[in-house]
Amino acid sequence: MQWIFSGGSTVASEFMLAAVRAQVDSDVTWLVSSSAEHAARFSHDHQIPKFTSSLDEALSDSDTSCVYISSTNDKHYAQSKAAIDAGKHVLCEKPLALTIDEAKQMVSAAGHADLVFATNHHLRCSGSHRAIRKLISAGEIGEVLSVRVHHAVHLPKNLRTWRINDVKGGGGVIPDITVHNADIVRFLLSEDPVAVVAQSAASGMGRGVEDSCMSVWSMPSGAMVMSHESFTHRFADTGIEIHGTRGSIVATGVMTQQPVGSVSLRNVNGTKLVPFSNHSLYSRGVADFVSAVKSKGVPAASGSDGVKSLAVALAVREAANKGQLVSVNYE
Repeated sequence: MQWIFSGGSTVASEFMLAAVRAQVDSDVTWLVSSSAEHAARFSHDHQIPKFTSSLDEALSDSDTSCVYISSTNDKHYAQSKAAIDAGKHVLCEKPLALTIDEAKQMVSAAGHADLVFATNHHLRCSGSHRAIRKLISAGEIGEVLSVRVHHAVHLPKNLRTWRINDVKGGGGVIPDITVHNADIVRFLLSEDPVAVVAQSAASGMGRGVEDSCMSVWSMPSGAMVMSHESFTHRFADTGIEIHGTRGSIVATGVMTQQPVGSVSLRNVNGTKLVPFSNHSLYSRGVADFVSAVKSKGVPAASGSDGVKSLAVALAVREAANKGQLVSVNYE
């Protein structure tokens, strides 16, 4: 199975190349970048045989079947539509697009073409979060009352480009991290937020976008979710807590790209560590995607998952801008 990578991103180089190459008979044939110089350098450094600044050129290669898109957020829609029109299966980075309408068009186009379209929400592929989901679904903590997500980090200097400076390119902590938190909460609780309140702030790390946000979400079950994201917290740790009527799950260091951290279950019997698999998050996500392409499974996060998680993030941004409760519009 031969892939086209559209976007020579940090995630592509540090995680996705190895994830694709870990699959049987899979490799990356093309690297596409808007910068011809970057395309040439990236392909040379990572032993990718072909490179171009024209996505259409790569899409015309009939030997390729899958496209991974990790360009800037504003390019996801057009590049995904072009890949679908060329008959390619698509694994797209989050957020799928800048608007719900565009994201839904992407999913609809793939469905009509009978192609697999998935969102690269890596966190739900981790052993830690899959273990947490199993505990919740097995009733180990009873009825879920609340969730607290702490995903405040310190953005590395090499990533302080469009993420922190370009609102038109889809920058800001909300499309970058809040959308992840939305997806993992949806994954763990198997329900979708209905309304949010929020506040955001800009510390001056970048220009024109928020770099910190706190929000509270209401869930159909009555559970409450508190989510905190930031690019500016140098010494913070990430984590998630799920509190229920019969126990709590406390996970630290798990909102990450690596299979690290710890998960503990607390109830009347005390506290015990919960074991989980330390497999690569990205390799598992690509494996699930490949299985879907072969009609032997489903993607870890579907296109519809990407649409819904985007809807939550957009509602959070609207609530922060307006200073009022906003209903999440999935339509």
